[in-house]
Amino acid sequence: MLPENPAVVTGLVAGSAAVSLLLGRRLIPQLLLLFIFITLATGGRYKWLYIVYKTLPRDLKALYRFIQVNALLWWWETRHFTVAQLFVREVRRHPDKVAFYFEKRQLTFREVDELSNQIAHYFKSQGFRRDDTIALIMESKPEYVCLWLGLSKIGVVAALVNFNLRQGPLVHSIKAANSKGVIVGSELTGAVKEVLGDLSGLPLYQYTEVGSSAQSLLPGAIDLNTALSSASKSPLTDDMAGGSPREKLVYIYTSGTTGLPKAAVVNNLRYMFMVVGVNRMLSISSKDTLYDPLPLYHTAGGMIGVGQALLMGSTVAIRRKFSASNFWTDCIAYKCTVAQYIGEICRYLLSVAEKKEETLHSVRLMFGNGLRPQIWKQFVERFHVAEIGEFYGSTEGNSNLVNIDNTTGAVGFVPRYASSVYPVGLIRVDEDTGEPIRDKSGLCIRCQPGEPGIFVGKINPKKAISDFSGYADKSASEKKIIKDVFAKGDRAFNSGDLLVMDTLGYFYFKDRTGDTFRWRGENVSTSEVEAVISNVVGLKDAVVYGVEIPNLEGRAGMAAIVDQDNSLDLELLLEGIKKNLPPYARPLFIRVLHTLPMTGTFKLKKRDLQVEGFDPNIIRDNLYFMNNTGKFVPLTKELHEDIITGKVRL
Repeated sequence: MLPENPAVVTGLVAGSAAVSLLLGRRLIPQLLLLFIFITLATGGRYKWLYIVYKTLPRDLKALYRFIQVNALLWWWETRHFTVAQLFVREVRRHPDKVAFYFEKRQLTFREVDELSNQIAHYFKSQGFRRDDTIALIMESKPEYVCLWLGLSKIGVVAALVNFNLRQGPLVHSIKAANSKGVIVGSELTGAVKEVLGDLSGLPLYQYTEVGSSAQSLLPGAIDLNTALSSASKSPLTDDMAGGSPREKLVYIYTSGTTGLPKAAVVNNLRYMFMVVGVNRMLSISSKDTLYDPLPLYHTAGGMIGVGQALLMGSTVAIRRKFSASNFWTDCIAYKCTVAQYIGEICRYLLSVAEKKEETLHSVRLMFGNGLRPQIWKQFVERFHVAEIGEFYGSTEGNSNLVNIDNTTGAVGFVPRYASSVYPVGLIRVDEDTGEPIRDKSGLCIRCQPGEPGIFVGKINPKKAISDFSGYADKSASEKKIIKDVFAKGDRAFNSGDLLVMDTLGYFYFKDRTGDTFRWRGENVSTSEVEAVISNVVGLKDAVVYGVEIPNLEGRAGMAAIVDQDNSLDLELLLEGIKKNLPPYARPLFIRVLHTLPMTGTFKLKKRDLQVEGFDPNIIRDNLYFMNNTGKFVPLTKELHEDIITGKVRL
């Protein structure tokens, strides 16, 4: 009698399929005979056989593409290639091809290479050396890419700082990466000027965008445009030869689950994996032109999007800031065949009044993360997009998924019999603490289909797809690692996200754990917002959490503030929030309490408040809402109804 082990069954089916294909025989009759044989041999217990039957075409396609990804990464790593070296190869192949479109400008591969060479030569002359870090604060534009790429040619690591940050969080991000210099775009000098006193001793370089009017320099800043004009455009052959795939490339910031932004380490190999993974799994080619309206300090826009040009030879159209009304117009103007999104982008596009341009584009594929299942079908049908490539992953994480077959709502899949090939999975956790639940032997417990759990990826430093480089802060890195997961002594990356898997191996995003929630495509650290609010309102107790609004992606920020003496000044609070927090991190709802609920160990019961949400029908405390004019107004029952029914646009 044949075993019910899924790996054995799958091996038989896949082997039969391969032999049939090689011998030129009909595949379907062969598989049907095998199914009947195994079904009879196992006494009718055919659950795994049914799963294989349903998923084999999907899995064979995924396996073929997965092999391509791993083979290419192996080839690059064994030849010690870096991102800069791979880009130079693309320059040699098509020097005059357009690498980047931007507004009314375009840069060829040759021009990007020459500008990045000038940047490398100049900063080398300034004394910067391999493994030094320079913070880069600039809006999205081609020069942004040239700057960090040029620095990488001499082994200098660029810290890609979120340009929305202000004051304390901005200073923290610069210092967290141990930056030895700061490059700022002239459009963001105001933000840097506010914190100059905290950056004393750091050389400051100011870059003015090509075609922009001259800007006055910040005190002590060096005019980078003038400095670069006399720098050499020649290749830095010796410096580039000294690089390696495992060498740090950039820092990309993530809020993680607690605290201020963390500088996640992205080495060359990690960058390559993210780029080639999406490229091969979604069949993007060098003939494609990709529309990238995402901020370039983001993993999605700055790595996966831009990387299609740098490593794979595609053309990328960069947009300074996302615009729903111009999205399809841009795609038509640049003749884009592929476009990127985050969940909110899709909703914004649907909210724009219909116009003929939205179906006259040539976009065949849109990929990203966060497209809600509730609007998936509507989005595809309205905009005539043939393929959606929803994926899941994090900047620093080693657990990534991708949906390659348009399954509505799925963030990707892993064949249920492929855990040894791609060691990721879901484990049970305590919903209140987020801690893994373990069995009698001390190991984590795998979730069954339909059971939500934390998504984890087994760490294997020898494999690019399973490595975890962590953060600049080593202690923060350790907090993301779970030990003794599937076997004694193993280690896994904790994504901090709750997912659920169905019987066919498809994964669906459910929620975030810890003290982080996602809003407008950004991760919001509740402890960071709590600290700002507490300082603004005179160190009163405050707790911040995310609340769900029907038909909106992510969670909106809500702050519960203790005001025992009725002294809370909402105007002062609003001023402090706007001054210290980027728009996506500002709480939309305020709840004023006399006391905060605590446990017996004096821990705030944030979950209780989160469950109650912002409904004035059940909450007796005073509630306020930040309306479209940017002011806090009383949250009445009527206003609450307008918010949850979508009459108030957010």
